[in-house]
Amino acid sequence: MARQPAPGLHVVEHPLVVHKLTEMRRVETPSERFRQLLTEISFLLTYEVTRDLPTRDERITTPLTEMDAPVLVEEPAVISILRAGNGLLDGVQRVIPSARVGHVGLYRDHDTLQAVEYYCKFPPIAGRTVIVVDPMLATGNSAVAALDRVKADGPADVRFLCLLAAPEGVEQLREAHPDVGIWTSALDDHLNEVGYIVPGLGDAGDRIYGTT
Repeated sequence: MARQPAPGLHVVEHPLVVHKLTEMRRVETPSERFRQLLTEISFLLTYEVTRDLPTRDERITTPLTEMDAPVLVEEPAVISILRAGNGLLDGVQRVIPSARVGHVGLYRDHDTLQAVEYYCKFPPIAGRTVIVVDPMLATGNSAVAALDRVKADGPADVRFLCLLAAPEGVEQLREAHPDVGIWTSALDDHLNEVGYIVPGLGDAGDRIYGTT
């Protein structure tokens, strides 16, 4: 049975999510532990972003009898915004191991804060549900650029999954793509003068890969 996905902002306030996020925020948390926590929290976020995926009934046989049981109409595709998006992708793939995966490479120009694309490779996503993943929704420029690129391939439904969001990024994404729902574990206070989320957790990519 299909339900209409909800656009807008969805903050996942599950106790395990907020506890793990607190551990990730700590400046003393090492990269190895940070990666482990990101994978664990992404399991929980994936359950939420996929909560209303459409299902259909299929006739199956259990050890005792036959029955009509729900199965997914179609598994979603997942698009990771490189490089930090791969930290979320690892957890998403453990929950949906057969999901088709694509990547879009974007870096932020530190002078203009605009997103610059350097790589893009998608599976067939026309008519599919697509989940775009990136740990940080900061200025929103990278997210908007990635969603522009994803939508050009004609998906049926697009959702954005992140670990942290800033109000400025949420506003930017809503303005550019009002039909795209946003799932996150926290809406933080603001961006600082160089575009980092405050209180935040620093640069997600650097903390994932130990490049600080």
